[in-house]
Amino acid sequence: MTGKPPAGTVVAAAIVHGGEVLAAQRSAPPELAGMWEFPGGKVEPGETEFEALIRECQEEVGVTIAPDRFLGEVPNPYGSGSVRLWSAVLSDPDGGSPVALEHLELRWLSAEELSSVDWLPGNRQFEAAVRLLLSE
Repeated sequence: MTGKPPAGTVVAAAIVHGGEVLAAQRSAPPELAGMWEFPGGKVEPGETEFEALIRECQEEVGVTIAPDRFLGEVPNPYGSGSVRLWSAVLSDPDGGSPVALEHLELRWLSAEELSSVDWLPGNRQFEAAVRLLLSE
């Protein structure tokens, strides 16, 4: 993804490893703490979506990812712009496991377990796309 996204774009990574996807439990802000999301965040000015995904995953879960394909987009329920989900894999699967650097907990979820966590509204809408991704 080389183009610059519109202002307000949030990107998230559905990181797949061993037939499961990584979910992260929010620690803040208080009204969202305890809810689950896919790692990611705001695209900074001058960044591509892939650059933002890689940076955010390093900052939040301590791993380097290789973003792959676009899975979907929903309006950002907490501001302007949109939330865009991309599939990704660990760049070096033997290079270490994700660590909750900014979250309460991380969990690998199978397709059957996707409904077992309390997703943020913007992430819950991606459940069907992620379930399909995990079935491939």
